[in-house]
Amino acid sequence: MLETKIPPPIVGLLFALLIWWLALLTPSLIPGQLGLIPGVILLITGIGFAVSGGISFHRAKTTVNPLKPETASSLVTSGVYRYTRNPMYLGLAIILLAWTLYLGAPAGLLGVVGFMAYIQRFQIIPEERAMAELFGDQFSDYRAAVRRWL
Repeated sequence: MLETKIPPPIVGLLFALLIWWLALLTPSLIPGQLGLIPGVILLITGIGFAVSGGISFHRAKTTVNPLKPETASSLVTSGVYRYTRNPMYLGLAIILLAWTLYLGAPAGLLGVVGFMAYIQRFQIIPEERAMAELFGDQFSDYRAAVRRWL
């Protein structure tokens, strides 16, 4: 079973390569470097989400290891976690969107959606099962109050 076996940053890198390959195969709809500034803005936003999530975990003194969600020592619901249950994965998705925009490759959106689908199936759902077992009603209440992505 692939669940929680491949580190999400590696999955993100593989999808970034897929987006690059799709950009080579399809025409660009954004001439020149028009995608550079919006791409940089999205890149900074994505990094901000990912780093904020990591900082929140560090402050709560709980594991950041996505391959062992069952080792979490606390349920983090503060900071960026008030707005999204998965800021680190959201950050990676936004970074992939920035890459797609920079490359001017509309077909790259397939890579962004593919990344989100893969992470949801093989990372988020198993993590949520572990959180439900560890934190019970506290996690159920949190899940009902905060969206998975945004």
